Amino acid sequence: QVQLVESGGGLVQAGGSLRLSCAASGSIFSINAMGWYRQAPGKQRELVAAFTNGGSTNYSDSVKGRFTITRDNTKNVVYLQMNSLKPKETGVYSCSGKVPVVTSIGTWYLEVWGQGTLVTVSA
Repeated sequence: QVQLVESGGGLVQAGGSLRLSCAASGSIFSINAMGWYRQAPGKQRELVAAFTNGGSTNYSDSVKGRFTITRDNTKNVVYLQMNSLKPKETGVYSCSGKVPVVTSIGTWYLEVWGQGTLVTVSA
């Protein structure tokens, strides 16, 4: 089973930048809808940025123009470049994807999550 491991979180001042990495234990080429999600303290997890099944990108309105999601299929890593960070973007950032499982009766998708990496943006 594919495992996802995030890294790159830490403490940064408002206006600063961080680059998060999501490393997969196997190939990410066939993993659908890989993306980054954030859970702020006391709030529900929300989408930050993700690849669509067609390969394009989808961003939360609040991060458009500041965050960029990219992937390196040769290294099996998905990145999230975060610029101009704001204190309200503090939270645990988790990587997720849908891994295809091929069976004799068809293909279904297993949603896989990493353990998350903490990003703290100080004012």
